[in-house]
Amino acid sequence: MKILAIESSCDETACAVVEDGVTELVSVVASSKDFHEKTGGVVPEVASRKQLEFIFPVLERTIEDYREKMGYSGKEEAIASIDALAVTVGPGLIGSLVVGVTAAKTLAMSWKKPLIPVNHLVGHIYANFIGGHTEITFPAVCLLVSGGHTDLVLMKGHGDLTYLGGTVDDAAGESFDKVARMMGISRYLGGAVLSKKALECKEQGAAKLFPRPMLDQDNYDFSFSGLKTAVKRYLDSGERDVSSTAREFEEAVVEVLTAKTMKAVNNFGVKSLLVGGGVSANNRLRESLKSETEKAGVKLFIPEPRLCTDNAVYIASAAYFNNVTKDLSDIRAEPSLNIMGLI
Repeated sequence: MKILAIESSCDETACAVVEDGVTELVSVVASSKDFHEKTGGVVPEVASRKQLEFIFPVLERTIEDYREKMGYSGKEEAIASIDALAVTVGPGLIGSLVVGVTAAKTLAMSWKKPLIPVNHLVGHIYANFIGGHTEITFPAVCLLVSGGHTDLVLMKGHGDLTYLGGTVDDAAGESFDKVARMMGISRYLGGAVLSKKALECKEQGAAKLFPRPMLDQDNYDFSFSGLKTAVKRYLDSGERDVSSTAREFEEAVVEVLTAKTMKAVNNFGVKSLLVGGGVSANNRLRESLKSETEKAGVKLFIPEPRLCTDNAVYIASAAYFNNVTKDLSDIRAEPSLNIMGLI
């Protein structure tokens, strides 16, 4: 089954075609990141306007790349070979989501194809299935860690998800970006820059200058707002070395994420840990989770970095695995999509 998916939840406009939920055939991503760097953050209206600007070129490029890859004689033949469409319906920026949903509904009606709505966060989980990871076993614990979300989920099977806990305030990725701004090393999307600075630290071992929020609480929740405040007070108290401060902050976040995640892994006795979201590209987090899962005899699955950030590949994969047992002919070509709802 070949599914064409559209992702437009924030500032990336993405489209992809994936076969049977595991084989990426083509993927195109356009980003308005450069425009948001000028304002130091995503401006929703600018993001949605750029979605409007990019959506048709991205779709056209995807269809053409797909046609060439599969050797079809024309676009009509390529489109006829697509079995269904999928689209991100939330969470995300309303204006950006509307662009993707409207485009997907229009294509579904025009092409007479079923349209599958996909939750963006659920999609992040399915980046781990690209390439065909048959060794993933259920139940599994999923750590979703991004700029807007930090959540732990118990996955008993496709479509069977139980929310365990999440951040009560700021997400881990948001904290990385805001601390980078406080330190004066980046105005926008500074998490990756902060991590590079942390690698420059020559000091051995972490001094644990900053708190490990909620680490002693018997739950699966997170909190990073107080950690940000601790960093600000530390910076305000005098001249500070950038690399050591970055390393101390990163270690605090990684320690909390790892400890809470492994608590869920151990308490539920799972053998698979799936990680998704932009922060899952962080090398220190990957190292920490790898070390702890090896000790526990648990298999760790983390997507390659390009699939950690927003893209349509995992949206197509999620659509397939959550609908593979259904008769797609029963899915209306013009579904009523509640873009604020969870799927």
